[in-house]
Amino acid sequence: MIPFLERNLRITPIDAYIDPPVPRARAIITHGHADHARAGHGAVLATPDTIAIMKVRYGEDAAQRFQPLEFDTPLQVDDVSITLKPAGHILGSAQVLMEHKGQRIVVTGDYKRLPDRTAQPFELAECDLLVTEATFGLPVFQHPRPLDEIGRLLRSVQTFPDRAHVIGSYALGKAQRMIALLRDAGYDAPIYLHGAMIRLCELYVERGIDLGELRPSLEASKAELAGQVVIAPPSAIKDRWSRRLPDPVLAVASGWMSVKQRARQSGVELPLVISDHCDWNELNQTIAETGVSKVWVTHGREDALVYQCRKNGLEAEPLNIQAYEEGEEGDA
Repeated sequence: MIPFLERNLRITPIDAYIDPPVPRARAIITHGHADHARAGHGAVLATPDTIAIMKVRYGEDAAQRFQPLEFDTPLQVDDVSITLKPAGHILGSAQVLMEHKGQRIVVTGDYKRLPDRTAQPFELAECDLLVTEATFGLPVFQHPRPLDEIGRLLRSVQTFPDRAHVIGSYALGKAQRMIALLRDAGYDAPIYLHGAMIRLCELYVERGIDLGELRPSLEASKAELAGQVVIAPPSAIKDRWSRRLPDPVLAVASGWMSVKQRARQSGVELPLVISDHCDWNELNQTIAETGVSKVWVTHGREDALVYQCRKNGLEAEPLNIQAYEEGEEGDA
């Protein structure tokens, strides 16, 4: 059966695109990261959380029209049924389940399967064709337990009470997850934020995610930041902004921190392997559990996952969606 989804993620019968990199008349947006959500579309279909994120990041007029769709609520568009399923990547992130003439296709967007109270938990959707990301699609990527990594961070905070710990985290998703993980591990002191983090943390709180006491880092003196945790964009932890921190311990929270050479080259003293994407085992688990016969792989290390799928008797091929490769935020 020929798929009704094209390799550029155009849904042929309704002329709509999933996460298009250029403005389109009809767009379905999986989540708010900049390599998936762009301004300038005509009509945007997304979860209410994703729409709220897009409006904060790009303005109220980021699209000509927004249509919110709650999770697990089928929407009939001509003869295609569209359902958004939780992807677990960040707040509001969705997989797109499409049904047309007996065929079921799922585009995962970015996803993770580990529990995370700052995102709606991943839900598996059985399908005939799965379009999956493969950010960490190599066998070497086996993510540790996030709370074990948080334990390493908290031990360092106790060991160096005169130093600030600055954690490089993307402003959308990773920053809020790091704060929630710290709170869940029992850390109840104020957490200090770089200015780029503040509005999105406020949005998460507005959407019902409790993050505890947060303070702008610029309102604290250098002495007050000794022994404290500061959350900042990765680009800020080594620029002039960080010079006002007392002897900072530089940390970065990312799945890429499992690549030790990458951490060393970045000057990271405390690499924290905390990812908002599936690792190799979770990718293969998801593919097996969906019951698919055909897999398209995009956004990352496609070749190894394609090989593994074919080895397991599935039809599989890589998709080269250039805009996904250019994004700064799919992070990790």
